[in-house]
Amino acid sequence: MSNQPDYRKLILVPAIITLGVTIVRLLGELYGGPELLFGRQAGGGGALVGISWILIPFGIYFAISLSRSGFPAKSCGKLIGMAILSFILMMVIGAGAMILLASTPAAGLVITSLAAVGVMFLVKSSWPELFKTLVLYAFAARIPVAIIMFFAILGDWGTHYDAPPPEMEGMNWMAEWFLTGLIPQFTVWIATTAVIGGLFGGIAGLFVKSKQ
Repeated sequence: MSNQPDYRKLILVPAIITLGVTIVRLLGELYGGPELLFGRQAGGGGALVGISWILIPFGIYFAISLSRSGFPAKSCGKLIGMAILSFILMMVIGAGAMILLASTPAAGLVITSLAAVGVMFLVKSSWPELFKTLVLYAFAARIPVAIIMFFAILGDWGTHYDAPPPEMEGMNWMAEWFLTGLIPQFTVWIATTAVIGGLFGGIAGLFVKSKQ
């Protein structure tokens, strides 16, 4: 048995499914799909069709696959605790930064992004293989989104991909993409995938261990 999981094989199908959901979401917004499914407001409005939700089942899938392949968690309980702590820290620091730096939202976003990247490493030591899998999957999921946002903002498509938050309206298109597309996709969303995926992966790991 290899001393490392086959990460490429592990994330391949989830990445393809995620890309498919991203394309469906984009087409649904462009062609007037219902708001409940394809929200067009900034941030997506919690629309039911979106890749934010599927990181939960994929976190569970990765955890089960790794456990059965001989790469179980060092401590599922610690992973769950660290994931909850990481999520709380991300929320508190992010909210605090945006409130304290309300007059300079770009600075608040940078601090939020750096904090997210920093705290996500709290979940790594409990299950390094799951952490790496989630991070690799997150990049595979978010690179297409960043590309779509580039063209959506440039072309003013009227989707959530080019809908800036109110405090960032009026920027030139390149600055808008950099601050609302590039930075969040490769910091906050990578961290969110690692933390939330780690949380549900840790829970799944407990069930796998209980049945062994």
